[in-house]
Amino acid sequence: MFSHIFFYNFVPRISVYITNLFVFTMYKLSFALLFALILPIHLFAKTFKITSPTSGLQLTVSTDGALSYSLEHNGNALLVDSRAALILSNGTKFGLNTSSAKVKIEKGVSEKPTPFYIKDKVSAPYNSIRLSQGKYSIEFRLYDQGLAYRFLSAETKPYNVINELAEFNFARNEMSWLPYSKIYEEMKKGREFETQFKTSFENLYTVKPLADHDTIRISFLPALIGSDTKVCITESNLRDYPGMFLNAGKGNTLTAVFATYPKEKYRGGWHNVQEVVTSREDYIAKISGAHQFPWRILAVAPADYELTNNDLVALLAEPSSLTDISWIKPGKVAWDWWNDWKLYNVDFKAGINTPTYFYYIDFAASHGIEYVILDEGWATYGKNNLFDIVPDIDLPAILAHAKEKGVGIILWAGFNAFEPDMEHICEHYSKMGVRGFKVDFLERDDQQMVNFTWKAAEICAKYHLMLDLHGTFKPAGLQHTFPNVVNFEGVHGLENMKWDPVSVDQVAYDVTLPYTRMVAGPMDYTQGAMRNASKANYRPVETEPMSQGTRCRQLAEYVVFTSPLNMMADNPKNYEAEAECTSFIAAVPTVWDETIPLAGKVAESVLLARRKGDVWYVGGMTNWDSRDMIVDFSFLPEGEYLATIFADGPNADEVARDYKKSQQTVSPTTKLPIRLASGGGFAIRLDKK
Repeated sequence: MFSHIFFYNFVPRISVYITNLFVFTMYKLSFALLFALILPIHLFAKTFKITSPTSGLQLTVSTDGALSYSLEHNGNALLVDSRAALILSNGTKFGLNTSSAKVKIEKGVSEKPTPFYIKDKVSAPYNSIRLSQGKYSIEFRLYDQGLAYRFLSAETKPYNVINELAEFNFARNEMSWLPYSKIYEEMKKGREFETQFKTSFENLYTVKPLADHDTIRISFLPALIGSDTKVCITESNLRDYPGMFLNAGKGNTLTAVFATYPKEKYRGGWHNVQEVVTSREDYIAKISGAHQFPWRILAVAPADYELTNNDLVALLAEPSSLTDISWIKPGKVAWDWWNDWKLYNVDFKAGINTPTYFYYIDFAASHGIEYVILDEGWATYGKNNLFDIVPDIDLPAILAHAKEKGVGIILWAGFNAFEPDMEHICEHYSKMGVRGFKVDFLERDDQQMVNFTWKAAEICAKYHLMLDLHGTFKPAGLQHTFPNVVNFEGVHGLENMKWDPVSVDQVAYDVTLPYTRMVAGPMDYTQGAMRNASKANYRPVETEPMSQGTRCRQLAEYVVFTSPLNMMADNPKNYEAEAECTSFIAAVPTVWDETIPLAGKVAESVLLARRKGDVWYVGGMTNWDSRDMIVDFSFLPEGEYLATIFADGPNADEVARDYKKSQQTVSPTTKLPIRLASGGGFAIRLDKK
């Protein structure tokens, strides 16, 4: 009886209980699974991966404790476990503990018009990872052309940036090209970095494996690393923040170094044109509110020549807010300083005087050259007063003559004379008809100096003035935000041939620049020498300088090097004696609609094509090794083209000015062999028939 009651009453109840328990348990598990799916991803994952749209790059970001990232290409590790962090005066150490960071992964496209660049517009897709924690975040973007990341802050209260940790930990002991900052005699133990923040940013490259670099030296950007696949490090949208230097520490790691904020300074230096910092604060930047920090860029190129067409700086620069840029006119400049005003066969005493500039203006007008510059010396030295014009210069007469001839006038200004009164200076000389300023001797990239460049760009734009920055750091996006900023120095340019010893290898440097400095943007290299020297014949002559390498190398530099405001450095009389070369140089555009890299290897050679409208140009250069190149014209649209070719002559190895001009018809199926002499080059213009 009991068993019967148990079976029919208790057992079914147990069954129901068990069934209900199973259903409830499954319900809880399902709910937990659903809850997990809607929870922020950061509660579970600690490592995140994205790939570039098509180029085989993969980024891995780890948030397990300190933030770090790794980068590989087609399975080949480039950088590993590289840390990034911000240390702030308000106690925030974003990046040193990101275990609780929220993560967002998405896709996007960067695009903008680029009217004064190596192409008329830039556009590229990317995949991104953004980590947020409180009021701070870091955004990584992976493009086909490389990786970029930046910090962002939504903090509205002022704070100081004590330091930024930026590590570039390479997977191997790669070959590297680092441009060391100058090192000064007053360097003291423990202050090695501080004494290197003053620099003109125009040193040659030190080439050696990463682990062999000097640990007490710092190098400025761009820097190039890689034995096979190359990684070029630079930055973009550098605003209200110091520029980045690099220091080679232990092993294969480069670590960022930043100039700390100036505390005490005085106006003086060379010819009293500089502002000299004598002491600094213990922080690198003062931030007053919400802030977008600069983009750290790693441009990646499996083939060296791909770097000559890398757009990451342009893509990541803040877009321009200028609605009218019709007054910005890129072009060539007849330049006075390099040739030391040494006119000859004229009936007046040449120098810094009105008759000399009348001659420069007439020369420019007769050759379609858009500008003449009055470089240092037109205003009194040492007084830092740009309204104190030397007696031999009649500036109103020079401006009137230039206007009559259709030539613009640009004025040189030392930093110390320009910065304190730049609004008044710009307004005054704009009303007189001056078209722009070349501002020189900045020689720092701390936060204050970076801010000066933005302020100068803004004020010059207000008065429709172009701006060429000299003695300054590399371009970092400013030229895209303010397209009236038409050039930057920050390069060991032709001017150094006035004094550099024969041991300096400018020729190898020339075929390094397209893979390094030019990744950042335009450079006022100031090419165009008509006195040309072979390796055996070069010597520095300050008043009648020469170039290293051949005549055709100088012509090629107008195609290969990018400069919206491009100097013709030599004497007008020398150009007049070389009519063929001068006509070619004067006609080469200074901005382009399209660029196509064709071949090349860092420090050895470069070969590329550029287009403006319907006209194409091709430029090629070599180091001191003579070289055979083949120009494959398959980049051309269908049709036949008249090719005007300037190539090294048969004796150019020894007589560097020797060249041969020829013409022939080519089409997209043509493959043209060209012989480059030692230190040589060639340039081709292609007009469609």
